[in-house]
Amino acid sequence: MRLSFFVIPEDKRHCEQSEAISLTKIEKMQTAIINNQLLDKLRQLEKFVGNTPLYPITRLNTKPNVKIYAKLEWQQLSNSVKARAAFNIIKQAVLNGDIDEQKGLIDASSGNTAVAYATIGAKLGIPVTLCVPENASTAKKNALKALGAMIIFTSRFGGTDEAQQKAKELSDENPLQYFYTNQYANDNNWKAHYNGTANEIWNQTKEKVTHFIAGLGTTGTFVGTSRKLKELNPEIKTISLQPNSAMHGLEGWKHLESAIVPKIYDDKVADENRFVDTYEAFDLIKDAAKFEGLLLSPSAAANLLGALQLAEELEEGVIVTTFADHASNYPEILETIL
Repeated sequence: MRLSFFVIPEDKRHCEQSEAISLTKIEKMQTAIINNQLLDKLRQLEKFVGNTPLYPITRLNTKPNVKIYAKLEWQQLSNSVKARAAFNIIKQAVLNGDIDEQKGLIDASSGNTAVAYATIGAKLGIPVTLCVPENASTAKKNALKALGAMIIFTSRFGGTDEAQQKAKELSDENPLQYFYTNQYANDNNWKAHYNGTANEIWNQTKEKVTHFIAGLGTTGTFVGTSRKLKELNPEIKTISLQPNSAMHGLEGWKHLESAIVPKIYDDKVADENRFVDTYEAFDLIKDAAKFEGLLLSPSAAANLLGALQLAEELEEGVIVTTFADHASNYPEILETIL
């Protein structure tokens, strides 16, 4: 039997190699164009993140020489403090080429970060998948659906810990589909507050802030803000707040002793750690509305409770806290307490 061999001419092989190289260049150019488009959209959004006002607490504060201020974090994109971390996490992921219009992000959230991710994802055209405990507020669930996010519900009893485990599991199983942004271990979370929130507080108080107090969830707000404030003035006291029980009603907060401690948490940042009672925080929602004109979420009320208790112990000072979001995110809670 006679065998025939087909030999590709040298010039044709060179042509095919050139075509392959050209295709690679085209693909890189297309990727660069897409990334630039995403970065342009991010730049447009950036002006709507941060720069929230500092609100004075006057009628509930009984100490004339102690000032209490709260950052109204709902006055920005997605109506919560989580716009800061979500935006910074997504921006860095786009810059690193980890997410684009094909490969989306996946993460776990009790609600606010989920809405922030979904809001930004909708604007950028990036797929967003979120693992959310089933007891998240109805308003947030509806918002996520409206924003086009893919929602995967986890047990209410497992909280955000179980949601984290589910997000990682799905990311590991589908690495080409998902990039696990992992807000609990992502340094871009706390850096958003280090570079933003802290500087805003410093400037808005005219460098007079003496105490910063805030609750722990992902711990990003507290860790990032405290680190920078300490650099600006080592005399500033930083106080962290936690629920006083593993079973609590402060959505987004963690009782660290009974929960998975976020990797970004730094226990050396706080000068003091305190605990607040859920029921006392809920009671304060009504008083905040009546005396301060503020409709607070449970976590915001818990921060206010911690700030008021701290003020009672001081002769003078300037206390700053954060109000993560607004009561409008929790209509079912308002109905039960008002």
